This record gives sequence, structure tokens and C-alpha cells, in this order.
Amino acid sequence: MSNAENNNKNAYGTNTLDPAIRSRFVDNNNGLNVHILEAGFEDENRPLVILLHGHPELAYSWRKQLVPLAEQGFHVIAPDMRGSGRTTGWEAGFDCNLEPFSLYNNVQDMIGLVYALGYKSVAAVAGHDFGSPAAALCSFIRPDMFKSLIIMSTPWPGTPQFPFNTANLPKDATSYDPTLTQSMEAQLGSLNPPRKHYQMYFATDYANEEIMNAPQGVHDFMRAYNHAKSGDWTENNPHPLQAKTLEEFSKIPKYYVMDLDKTMPQQVMEFMPTQAQIDACEWLPDNELAVFSTEFTRTQFQGTMNSYRCATNPKFFHAIKTFSGKGIDVPVAFIAGAKDWGPYQSYGNFEAMKANITQLEIHFVDGAGHWVQQEKPDEVNRIMIEFLKDKK
Repeated sequence: MSNAENNNKNAYGTNTLDPAIRSRFVDNNNGLNVHILEAGFEDENRPLVILLHGHPELAYSWRKQLVPLAEQGFHVIAPDMRGSGRTTGWEAGFDCNLEPFSLYNNVQDMIGLVYALGYKSVAAVAGHDFGSPAAALCSFIRPDMFKSLIIMSTPWPGTPQFPFNTANLPKDATSYDPTLTQSMEAQLGSLNPPRKHYQMYFATDYANEEIMNAPQGVHDFMRAYNHAKSGDWTENNPHPLQAKTLEEFSKIPKYYVMDLDKTMPQQVMEFMPTQAQIDACEWLPDNELAVFSTEFTRTQFQGTMNSYRCATNPKFFHAIKTFSGKGIDVPVAFIAGAKDWGPYQSYGNFEAMKANITQLEIHFVDGAGHWVQQEKPDEVNRIMIEFLKDKK
């Protein structure tokens, strides 16, 4: 790739990005040529803020935060994460080595990027959706480097724990306790109608092909998927699950707990907004949605889905159990839309977050769903700026 192409101001999102945002590529010395969007880069002495996106998203998901945060005196970067966007160096396809897609290696990706940019510390790392556990693990493992943390939509429940005080218990009482997703997935098929969990679906060897061949096309699939999880879908009325039971789990909308016999494109067809609703969608107009649909049509979805394969496989959490019993001690802000099921889709995780973070503030944004920083950028930016005001 030529230097001219590397320094293309708008590698994607032409005419939809603020002119103060630039696009460039950085070798992170961990196998990736990382595409980043950045603002506030003019002064090399500015403290660094990193914004990590989720699935199916891009650095572009933070387009409404980059400049407002930079105006507060920060150098703000949003990378395309491993497996997505213009970042290269990751192995494509289903039959690949999954280890590089693990959350643990995501931390190494970010440390390498920070060092490559000439920094040894980060004022704050923020993550949304799947970027939330990636960001949290950065501050969890390297609090000396990642000084504060903002997590959005997805709570941080802590790391997998070694069983405690088990020496005198019967042997079968100390067996591995699977994650909620794994333990419930085996039972969801017994519901009427039968259901399945979206994370387990994304971890299959056929999900990418089914989405790429969506009968409505990738663009309309992403329109329906974004609409369903947003505050625009009037049926989103999230609440904490009352118990770890099938009955409670079945109350979660079908974009999370799917019909067993449907693909994700088929599932979200029922959420497709009308043309009038699309025209009225100010937070994600069609030309901005086209940035996402064009990129994922080019790269496909398997790269980001490989992260789900790691997240649903206990072996990729083995190294993290080294930190069993440890919490997050840096300042943390949790932000979510008041109409987002993300905080509650896994029973107990929201409450566990409160127990595992010593300095936590919680914010719910009225009217927003899952895509909180895109749906309500002014309110999210206000919260972030207030949180960051003493982090320089």
C-alpha cells in the first residue's frame, strides 16, 4: 500500500467525516497494519484517548466523538479492530488460528498501537459492545498504562474465577461451570418455539455466509439489525432478568435469543423499518449506514465473528484466570442506552460489574438503544467529557 493511499484523509466515509478527522495506518508491531481515525493529532503532547468499536462496527462508529473529545485537549484515536475495516494483517476465513482474535491478544494489539504512536500511557480507553470487554481488559491487565476506562452497553462482570474454598467439597462439586451463554444454549432448543443464542450463532461456520447472502442484501440487513437494537424500535423495554432460567431468558428480544430455525437475516426482517422511518433516522442516515455495509461487503463478517468464537470457548480465557479475584481499580464510567438490552442480556453481569469495579459511575441515556454513542452523541459526549476532565 502506497504512502499516498495510507495517508488518504478519508479512507472510508468520504463526505461524512468532520474535516478535522484524519485517516492513517499504523504498524502496531503485533502483526497488524492498523487503520485509525484520529483527531487532536496536531500537538504531540496531548494525552491519548482510545475508542474501541464493537460488532458489526468500525472505527467510524466513533465519528461523533472524535472531534468533541479532541476539542477538550486530547489526542483521540479510533482503530478498526482486528478482523474489521481497513486494518490488515489478520487471517481471514473460518479455518484460521483463533488465538490472535482472543481478548488477551486484543490487549496486546492496543499496547503495540500505543507504543507505535509514541505513548507509554493512555488517559482513557473506551469500548462499546464487543469493544467493551476489550477496553476493560486493557485497564484490568495494565492499569499502569490505561489510566481510566469507559465501557458502553456491555457490563464488565470480571474475569473467570478459579473455584474458591473447595478443598473439602466432593470432587464433582468443583467441576467447570460454563458461561450463561453455553449453559443456556443447550436448553434453549426446548422452548416453544425453540430458540438459540446469537453469540453461539455468530460462532458457527455458516453464519458469515448466511449474512453475506442475506435475501434483503447486506445493506438492508444492517439497516434492520441497527434499527432493532436501537431506541427507534418501540418494543425495546429492557429490564434485569429475575433469575437464571429459560423462562426469563426467553423474554430477551429475538435479535439476541433467536428462533432456532432462522438465520440472522431472516430474524431481523421482522424489524425492518419503513421507508418513512429510514428517512427520519437522523442518527444513521443511509449514506452513513452505507459506510458500514460497503466495508462489510468487502471484508465480510468472519473476522469479527472469530472474536465471538473466542468469547464462547473457555480455552481462550485460561490465561486470564491468572488474575482470578482481581478487580478493576482505575476510574470507570459505564454508559448505556435506557432502551438497550445489552446490560441485561446475561443474567447477573450488571450486578457483578458493580462488585468488580472499585470506582464506578453509571449512566443511562434516555431514548437511546444499543448504539448509544451514535444515537445520542451530545449526551454521551457530555458524560465522557465530564468524566475525562481530570484525566489529563
